[in-house]
Amino acid sequence: MPASPEHLLIVDDEAPHLKALCETLSAHGYVTTGFTSPQEALAAIRSRPFDLVLTDLMMPGMDGIAFLRTAMEINPCLVGVVMTGHGTIDTAVAAMKLGALDYILKPFKLSAILPVLARALIVRRLRLENEVLQHRLESRTRELEAANKELESFSYSVSHDLRAPLRSIDGFAHALVEDLGDKLGPQQRTYTEYIHSCILRMNALIDDLLRLARTTRSEVHRAPVDISSIVSEIAGRLQAGDEQRQAEWLVAPGLTAVADPGLLHVALENLLSNAWKYTAKVPSARIEFGSELQTDGASAFFIRDNGAGFDMKYAGKLFGTFQRLHADRDFPGTGVGLATVQRVIHKHGGRIWAQAAPNEGATFYFTLPPVTDA
Repeated sequence: MPASPEHLLIVDDEAPHLKALCETLSAHGYVTTGFTSPQEALAAIRSRPFDLVLTDLMMPGMDGIAFLRTAMEINPCLVGVVMTGHGTIDTAVAAMKLGALDYILKPFKLSAILPVLARALIVRRLRLENEVLQHRLESRTRELEAANKELESFSYSVSHDLRAPLRSIDGFAHALVEDLGDKLGPQQRTYTEYIHSCILRMNALIDDLLRLARTTRSEVHRAPVDISSIVSEIAGRLQAGDEQRQAEWLVAPGLTAVADPGLLHVALENLLSNAWKYTAKVPSARIEFGSELQTDGASAFFIRDNGAGFDMKYAGKLFGTFQRLHADRDFPGTGVGLATVQRVIHKHGGRIWAQAAPNEGATFYFTLPPVTDA
């Protein structure tokens, strides 16, 4: 559809000049309305919409500056252009300081007027678009604030309301075992053990959901971070937790970034814990952290292991909540860790992806865009 013609309000106390200007601009596709009286023009602005006001600067009763100020108070979306003679350029500049977008010198040619009007109307359209975007931003902000409140309520419910029945189930299962003692047969003991393992899994799932919720709500507070140091600390803790396992840890030294230390620690702990878990059945486990230059010239950090790996045709499910590519009997988990990692990386403006093959290990890459001073 063709754009609607812009509506111009022209104010000039010289009637012949006003008529000629209205007719000329109408011939160039504008809808024009003219007044010799500023007061009548203001009444028109109150009753119907206009896109632009073209006003003479020197008029009896009310000059162009006072008229334009009142007009823009009535309709802040208006753009104003003033017409003035060579002897009053300073006054035209003063009018621009008070809200006029441009001025035109008298006597003028049509070739001088049309570009000024076109520029002014472009500015108006940009202002209107900016106003629409501002309203959308404010609406989106309100929606996000409401979502955060709902998320806080959900987190409270998960933390308190869901744990309570789990504690009751666990307590009654233990009481049943204690009361019946030797009367429980092997099958019944298997059932109670299964109940206990399900409770542990549910508690782990609740912990991961709360961690994901906190990560989603958290603001990013950037600071210089020694990533190599964090990786070494996490690796040491994982190794100390299972001293029977032998693994080769290769951590590139001196790799740093500007990121939120707490959030980045959460992401690295999930990635390294996954590498540790999925190399559990490998006789000579190897886990590596480093940085590589990508084909686009950007640098990406990576965590690589020689563990179970996965089929790349399922890579699209990697970062979905509760999505798992391995059976729980082989590698226990909740399917929330990688979703948390992705949230952290995306909150920093980076991206994360993986390369893998079944029984050939996996490599997780992530980027942390550099932060430049505003």
